[in-house]
Formats: sequence, C-alpha cells, structure tokens
Amino acid sequence: MVSKIRVLIADDHAMFRQGICSLLEGYHDIEIIGEAINGKEAIEKAIQLFPEVVLMDIGMPVMSGLEATRRIQKEAPNAKVLVLTQYEDSEYILSMLRAGAKGYIAKTASALELVSAIRTVSRGESFLYPSAATTLVE
Repeated sequence: MVSKIRVLIADDHAMFRQGICSLLEGYHDIEIIGEAINGKEAIEKAIQLFPEVVLMDIGMPVMSGLEATRRIQKEAPNAKVLVLTQYEDSEYILSMLRAGAKGYIAKTASALELVSAIRTVSRGESFLYPSAATTLVE
C-alpha cells in the first residue's frame, strides 16, 4: 500500500476548507488529517497530527499564517508549509518564503495545480505558482 500525503488545512473560512477537502478527496495519495481556523490552531495541530504538508493561508485571526509558519518550522520541522492565499504581491511571497514556506500557490489555481503543488512540496522540493514566480522576478 502506498502511503498517503498527510495534509493539514489552515484557513479561517469554513466553506473554503470544506471545498479543499472535497477537491482533494478524489486523490488516493492525499489524506486530509485536520483543519485549523487560525495560525495558533495550525501550530497546535501540526505538532499533534504530524502532517507532511500544511496548506497555510496568510490572513487569519488570532495569529497570521506568517507567524504560524515561523513557529511550525521550529516546533514541527518535518511539516512543509505550502502557502495557499489570495495575496500575490512580492512582500507576502518573500516574507512567507523567508519564514520557511516551501511553496506558494494562489487561491485562483486549479485543483490539478494544487495537487501538483502538494505532491511537489511533500517530496521536499519547492513550488512557486507561475504568477508568484513572475511577481518575484519582476
């Protein structure tokens, strides 16, 4: 049996989290192991649940995705953060990458692009959504 990529979703919008869960259910190599509604909860669940990939929003209440990413790198270093956000300007991208995120994908991406990003990051490689790469290059 092939082991599944264990994914934790951190986003403050319930409908968005549910949509991501529904999208990813059809992929036999990905398993949603938990959800977090803010950065603080994302850290707690990353420590408890041992995800391979954390899908991390940036703008969340209680604690931002930026601070949560920094803390997850220290407290759950095997978890790879993949930023999934609406923010595509260079300051956000660079801040998240400096905080330890392994990838950056826009919420406008397709399901296939998201699955590709999750698989790439889970292998220890970096993933930059084309628009984020373009923003950084410019």
